[in-house]
Amino acid sequence: MTVTTDRSKVRATMRGTIGEPPARTALRQTVVVPTFNERDNIATLLGRLAAALPAGETEIVFVDDSTDDTPEVIRAAARNCPIPVVVHHREDGAGGLGGAVVEGMRLARGEWIVVMDADLQHPPEIVPGLVGAGARDGADLVVGSRYAGGGNRDGLAGGYRRIVSGGSTVVTKLIFRNSLLQVSDPMSGLFAIRASSLEVEELRPLGYKILLELVVRNRPGRIVEVPYAFQPRHAGESKSSLAEGLRFVKHLGLLRFGAQRARMLLFGLIGISGLLPNQAVLWALTHLAGVHYLPAAVIANMVAVGWNFALVDRLLYRSRRDRPFAGRFTRFFLLGNADLLLRIPLLALLVDGAHLGVLWANLITLVISFAARFAVSDKVIYRARALKPVPA
Repeated sequence: MTVTTDRSKVRATMRGTIGEPPARTALRQTVVVPTFNERDNIATLLGRLAAALPAGETEIVFVDDSTDDTPEVIRAAARNCPIPVVVHHREDGAGGLGGAVVEGMRLARGEWIVVMDADLQHPPEIVPGLVGAGARDGADLVVGSRYAGGGNRDGLAGGYRRIVSGGSTVVTKLIFRNSLLQVSDPMSGLFAIRASSLEVEELRPLGYKILLELVVRNRPGRIVEVPYAFQPRHAGESKSSLAEGLRFVKHLGLLRFGAQRARMLLFGLIGISGLLPNQAVLWALTHLAGVHYLPAAVIANMVAVGWNFALVDRLLYRSRRDRPFAGRFTRFFLLGNADLLLRIPLLALLVDGAHLGVLWANLITLVISFAARFAVSDKVIYRARALKPVPA
């Protein structure tokens, strides 16, 4: 049993030199488990993995982004685990769960790398079946599928999660129909990949759907599926959230359209979401407070700009926040309200000249200003970092 926590020690243990590929051993499989505040699941998870897998052919790598004492719980439980356990805690959590999985892949020494969650919704007993199916069928990737014959998703809590999961699967398969011909469950977080077919440097993880990233960017040759029953969460709370949903949309855009067009897509979705507070405030001021529609439009625009800044800064350009917060907010606020110089005269023309309703006229002016806002935000406020020259 081995427990390692320091990042440099982990890499020194598993690699000859930092920066070189990990030295492969006789290990048949490495189980990579990303964790975020999963302390109450660890003992049961390790116990079931130890019962299902041969200790001499296996290692378990936890990549932990927790804010609680999960790393300490893993270390304590690992003392009684016959399988070697590595704990690698990350302070920055770069790339979310997908980034944790990729980090675990870098550290893995096994011939097969099995990825699974810590919450026991992925039954540990299926791991030998995933690896066995890959070896038997000569596959590069084995996907644990809830939708293949014999699988089910009964462990999803509530109708809302089932709708979101099913809808995400359908949309993803439509967008990437050619890449996913062999995959019935592209949203699965349970899979095994042959280490020799993995190109880690090609992966650009964002959020929690690392399998989709792996299939689209690595293009594994032969893919097979093993059905399984998705289990109820053993303990703790689901990490699904609106923020993760938006990151998933961004990830889809990056994979399908490339960085520039994906940012524009998400910028547009955030802009669309800002229509709600804009129109609501405009309606309240003009219909309830009796404010003239032109000053009301200015106030409504300021509220919407604040809304859009919060989402853009937090979700879209999180990795480009080099400027201080005050500088980013000031530039975004000025940009978001500068278009009033165009929108207010246009609004007056549409209302007083074309006799459109205030809300419809306001909506038209917002749509017209979208492209200019995105161009300035993308190129000025959140400009990409310049690459540093490589020393000769």
